Order: sequence, then structure tokens, then C-alpha cells
Amino acid sequence: MATAAAAPVRAAPGERADLTAWLAVAAGTLGALMATLDISIVNSALPTIQGEIGASGTEGTWIATAYLVAEIVIIPMAAWLQRLLGLRTFLLIAAGLFTAFSVLCGISTNLTMMIIGRIGQGFTGGAMIPTAQTIIAQRLPPAQQPVGIAAFGVTAIMGPVLGPLVGGWLTENVSWHYAFFINVPICAILITLLLVGLPHEKAKPELLGEADWIGIAGLALGLGGLTVFLEDGQREQWFSSDLIRWMFATMIVGFGMIAWGQFFAKSPIVKLKLLRDRQFGAVILMGIVLGVVLYGTSYAIPQFLAAVAGYNALQAGKVVLLSGLPSLVMMAIVPILLKRVDIRIAVAAGMFIMGFSALLDTHLTAGSSGPDFTVSQLMRGVGQILGMLFLSQAVVRSVPPAEAGDASGLFNAARNLGGSFALAGISVLQDQRMYFHSRRLEETLNTNAVDVQGYVGALGAAVGDPATGLRLLSGQIQLQALTMTYNDIFWIMGVGTLAVLPLVLFLRPLPRGAGPAMVH
Repeated sequence: MATAAAAPVRAAPGERADLTAWLAVAAGTLGALMATLDISIVNSALPTIQGEIGASGTEGTWIATAYLVAEIVIIPMAAWLQRLLGLRTFLLIAAGLFTAFSVLCGISTNLTMMIIGRIGQGFTGGAMIPTAQTIIAQRLPPAQQPVGIAAFGVTAIMGPVLGPLVGGWLTENVSWHYAFFINVPICAILITLLLVGLPHEKAKPELLGEADWIGIAGLALGLGGLTVFLEDGQREQWFSSDLIRWMFATMIVGFGMIAWGQFFAKSPIVKLKLLRDRQFGAVILMGIVLGVVLYGTSYAIPQFLAAVAGYNALQAGKVVLLSGLPSLVMMAIVPILLKRVDIRIAVAAGMFIMGFSALLDTHLTAGSSGPDFTVSQLMRGVGQILGMLFLSQAVVRSVPPAEAGDASGLFNAARNLGGSFALAGISVLQDQRMYFHSRRLEETLNTNAVDVQGYVGALGAAVGDPATGLRLLSGQIQLQALTMTYNDIFWIMGVGTLAVLPLVLFLRPLPRGAGPAMVH
């Protein structure tokens, strides 16, 4: 369904892009930056937001997950919607609705309002990510496309890392509400650039009949049901809950509808047949893992620093930003890397570095703070640029040119799906492993032991209340259990990344001397 969209304006190979073309590219890049930024802008501010809207820690993951799941649904549809409405009209609608949903998030007073707003943001923001690549391919001649590709690459990498810093600064210096209100002036600039830089295209309502409506509904039901199943399963005691049983049934029905579309729809919402190519299938699996580490770490680190080290939102955002610094430096040499480095070596190096960086974070203590993440964050920045850029090239080279749009949409959806799995998994692990580690620590403390009684007595004497001494000991146990839980989370991300390393053997070298490939 995400097939290449025909464009009325396309740069000829020998010409130079004019000012309106660059304004169009600026609009596409700005829209993609805003969309990727909002994936993680709430991460460092979550403790504050949860407190004000009355959400628990595990419920707070919904604020991040809802956005990612909505993006997964819309990304495969972006090219079809572009053909249906015309590129400029499609992006103007997306930008306008994104602004409205951002305002809804900013004025939210409860979790339900916030989740509705985040779902709306995900639907409309996700549409702006693949269309940025379309604009580069259509409006820039081949000789100038590497500049556009580099700009888009920076937004794709820097958006998720800048999000916690921007959200943290606004939370600490203004209010968490402005982490959403900031989109209003940005969208005003975006709409102006779209009106100036892109020509109007006539809508094609006849394309409504081409849509895989059953597959679209199945994608929403399947992913929605899966997300609720994973997020709330532990809290609701899994299949002992009516809600979880219904969500499991919804998930099965949804995925069954997607499967139906693979056989009977004229143009399926997602072309799963592409997975029959060994290289593409390997890339999708690695893309899911890439999403797990990329979005999982940008979520877990701020939560750890807030809960254990007492960091505020801005301080946590600065730590997350560290992973973006190597990415900025390496973007300048991306064209050289693509021409000189074997894709299998680059992807293997990138995945190994990301896995190893996660394992570095498995030795956290209750005294750990931001500097303890410096080395792992810098390494993560190097790994993600190697992994993401080379895998995106492998996606395009794995399939015929006519299906490059479908392949790119599936890859982007897989990466976001990995992020959704990561956030849901973190929520489950926090419940399970916190309980496990708390019980294990308590088992080591014998109530009748002289050392334990002496320690509790000293704590009680220090505050003048023996009962308070017991509460302080319980708090210390919970703190240690939480730290051990985060060590488990990083260990799973690290081992999981290293486990998919053998998949690089399925990759084929890029054509000799080939430049960056564009999806359009």
C-alpha cells in the first residue's frame, strides 16, 4: 500500500534545486524532526506528568507507547494518503491536526485525555516521517540529494535524543505543558513552508476504493490489542482478567484481518510477502531490536536517574543527549562510509557496539548517577548511526524499486514496534523483577539477627522513632531492588542485541561505489 507516489514536480538529473525546492525540503525535515522529537519529549518529564494527571509509574508508559503504536499504523499508509490527497494537502492536514492534538496533550488533566492526545499525535506525526524522504527524492536532483539525506538522517537520529533534553528544560524552567505547546509555533512555521515550497496537487478520491480497509482495521486492532495485552497483562494477572482475555482476542482477530489482506486485498496495508527475502527478513528483525535499544534506553535512563539518582527532568535529558553527539559527527562521513565500508561489517559493528553499551549499564548501584552513563551513551551513538543508516540502505536494496516504499514503511514500522515492545517490556519487568528482588533481599535479613536489629535500632535512634527505622530499611530495600531491576532491563537489551548479530550473514554488499539510496 505504501507504494511510490507520483509527483508533478521532480528535479531533473542535471539541474540545481531552486529556493522553493529547498523550502520544501526544509518543511519535510522540520516535520520529521518534530515528529521524532515528540516520540521521547515526555520521557524525562514523565515523573512530573504522572504526578499531575494521577497516573502510576506503569500507567505512565502508556504516554510514550500510545504515540509509537499510532505511528506504526499510519506509516504504511502514508504514501497512499499522499496520492489520495496530494502531498501538500496531506501534510497541511497532518500538521494542523498534530497541532490540535499537541494542545490536547498540553491541557490534559487525566490519563485518558493524555493518551487520546498522544494517539492523535502519533497518527499525524508519523505521516510526516516518510513524506520527508519523498520530498527529498522529488524536489532535489541526484547530485544534491546527499545533502537532503544527511539532513533527514540528523533528524531521525537526533529527534529521539533531543526529546528528553527539550522536554526536561521546559519542565524545569517553564512547565511540562509546554513540552506539547511548543509544537504550536513550530507547526505555524511548517505550514508556511509547505504553502510556499510545495505545489498544490489535485486529490484523487477514486483511490479510496484501492485501500485495504480490512487490513487497516486489522492493523489498528492487532497492535492496539497487543499493546494493552503486554502493558496491562502483569498488572491484571494476565488471563485471569476479562480485559486481558478480550485484548488477546482482539489481537488475534486484528492479525487475522491483516493475514486476510495478504491474500485477497489488491494492495495490502503491509506487504508481508517481502519477508520471504532472506536479507529483508533479517533487516526487519534487526530493525525491531534496534528500536528496542534506541527507544528503550532513551526511556529507561531518565526513569532511573529520576527514581534513583534524584535527577530532575533537565539533568536526565542532558544525559540522554550524549548519544546524539557521535551521531552528529559521523553524519558528515556517511557518504564515504556507504561507499567504502562493507554493509555486513558496518551493521555488525553497529549492533555489537549497541549491545555492548547496554551491557555496560548492567552494573548500576544505588549510588549511580549521570556520569556512569557517559561511556555507554557515547558508544550507543556510534552504534545506532552505523546500524540505522546501513540497515535503511539494505532495506531499499533488498526489494525491487517498485516496492521500495512498501519495504521502507515496513522497516520504519518494525523499528517503532521494537520501541513499543521495549516500553511494554520495561513496564512488565518493573513489576515482576521489583517483587522478585525485594523478596530475595528480605530473605537475606533475619529479624532475629544481631546485626539487623542493631542497624534498625540505629536508624530509629537517628530519627527518634523505632517504627521509622523499619520504614527506612524498607525504603532502602526497595531502592536496591529497583536498581537491580534496571540492571536486568539493560542486560536483556544487551543480550538481545548481541543475539541477532548472526543475521548480518544474510546481508548482501551494496553495489560497488553506490551512493545513498532514496525511498520515494
